[in-house]
Amino acid sequence: MSVLTITKDNFEELVLKSEKTVLLDFWASWCGPCRMVSPIVDEIADENPQITVGKINVDEQPELAASFSIMSIPALFVIKQGKIANQIIGYRPKEEILNML
Repeated sequence: MSVLTITKDNFEELVLKSEKTVLLDFWASWCGPCRMVSPIVDEIADENPQITVGKINVDEQPELAASFSIMSIPALFVIKQGKIANQIIGYRPKEEILNML
């Protein structure tokens, strides 16, 4: 499954109401560690169709970033049944991201 672009307009439908586990990647284009995590998140999306993977650009979606109290990026959140189940901040290897799912 491809990575979804999450916005304030589709957040409720694609994340909160999702029946699948959701992996959210909060990122920005100017963030070096975000550029390192991005291909890993893309791989996870391609290899795991049983989960929904979405990316949230913090510069374009400041309301969503604020609602998750994002202070550092990249920030990865696992959402299950509309609730935060796990989170990590900063670059992490693929295995560690998969373990949080």
